[in-house]
Amino acid sequence: MNYFVTAIDTDSGKTFVSAILCEALEADYWKPVQAGSPHDTATVKSLVSNTRTTVHPEAYLLKTPASPHASAKREGITIDVSTMVVPETSRDLIIEGAGGCLVPLNETDLVIDLIPRFSAEVVVVADLYLGSINHTLLTIEALRSRSLSIKGIIFNGESNVESERIILQHTKLPCLLRIDHERHIHPGIVRQYAKVLKSHWNE
Repeated sequence: MNYFVTAIDTDSGKTFVSAILCEALEADYWKPVQAGSPHDTATVKSLVSNTRTTVHPEAYLLKTPASPHASAKREGITIDVSTMVVPETSRDLIIEGAGGCLVPLNETDLVIDLIPRFSAEVVVVADLYLGSINHTLLTIEALRSRSLSIKGIIFNGESNVESERIILQHTKLPCLLRIDHERHIHPGIVRQYAKVLKSHWNE
């Protein structure tokens, strides 16, 4: 199964969540488009402890930390979605998007357009800041408007019980995991959250 990790904003914790998913499912990892440093592929590789996960190289590795379409344009590149091929694997594959789901890749394609192309189910990462309710509901609405399958939501950051409750009430989606605000992210923390996630992944 392919799982596409998207989020409600740029610094939501997609890479941390991707590492947790890889650890919990012993899944492979792939970030199709990387713009800027640090490289999320290297970060995931450093955080995953199991010996089965394979980290696959990016389809596009861009230097400029910006929207992929702008980063590619600055470097004289056009991101061609038709050339992106999902890595072959016998395991589940965690695919990490770039920014939010409506981030542009080129003049016509958005990150959300990759999801059906990769036949993936979506995991939405929602960090809890002022305005996150609106951003989460808009993200879910965009995904559903394209009839994309959503596995559930992972909340990241300092807990906000009321925000979480109303988001789950309106979306009718399951909360897959709650992640605390972690100052230091390391393989041990990833393993702890992976154990929790794995215990109710198929509920």
